Amino acid sequence: MNFRGLIVAVLVLGALGGVLYWSQHRKPPDEVAPVTTATVILKVNAADVTQLTITQKTPVSVEKADGKWQITQPAPYSADQEAVAGVLSTLSGLNADRVVEDKASDRKQYGLDPPAVEVDIAGKDHATQHLLLGDETPAGGNVYAALAGDPRVFTVASYSKTSLAKSLNDLRDKSLVTLSPDKVSRVELLKKPEEIEFDRTKDGWQILKPKPSPADTFAVNDLVHSLTGAKMDLSSASDGPAEFARGTAVATAKLTGDAGVQTLEVRKSKTDYYAKSSVVTGTYKVDSAVGQALDKKPEDFQSKK
Repeated sequence: MNFRGLIVAVLVLGALGGVLYWSQHRKPPDEVAPVTTATVILKVNAADVTQLTITQKTPVSVEKADGKWQITQPAPYSADQEAVAGVLSTLSGLNADRVVEDKASDRKQYGLDPPAVEVDIAGKDHATQHLLLGDETPAGGNVYAALAGDPRVFTVASYSKTSLAKSLNDLRDKSLVTLSPDKVSRVELLKKPEEIEFDRTKDGWQILKPKPSPADTFAVNDLVHSLTGAKMDLSSASDGPAEFARGTAVATAKLTGDAGVQTLEVRKSKTDYYAKSSVVTGTYKVDSAVGQALDKKPEDFQSKK
């Protein structure tokens, strides 16, 4: 009886040892790296793209000419190079989170017929791709997407739609002065009661008018950066002409630099500032920092040494 019990005990211990060995040497499921393959929606090489058209309500087209992007539709404008580059960056890395349908018979339920946003991409070889973006998914965080000529419907991250759904104002270059601040060699402030003029020297800046004297280099540099960094506020573009017309003159800045001579006339209406540039058609509201940079006296620019 004892001998039989001993055999049973040995068998039980052997079984327990086998279970222990197996549990210690097997790889837990959560340690096994899942094999996933991202579904690529677009294959876009940003360097090869020559034209982009983004259609929401009004199509906006940009084309590359001499290495720079220009808006061609709805009217010719200079394009914001960084904004266009952002759109291309999103397109070049656009993958689907999942495939909703392999063969969708009705795209209306996804907001894809007609699409909320359509992006047409043309390359050097004139090959085109047409991306369609639709409604947000019920759970949120994603939107439906498809390609023209492809029966599949995908979902992509919502921020992709935000990055691609750019309007004319989003893609337009808003600069009112196109000179590089480091290349500006002379600044004239035409204002009352007296004009102020600066000239760049190898040691900094010199005041020429109203009386020749050393200038505070930091103060003049701040002025130059404010003027060359002036941007049009397109959110209130419709009010610009009327407010500029009724405004009080602050000054007209005349800058000489690497791209010739450019002027920026600034007026103040109530508490806001409006500007007219020699390189851009129209009048626009500008940041108050631009007006405040011009609304100074000669002594504000004199050297404190």
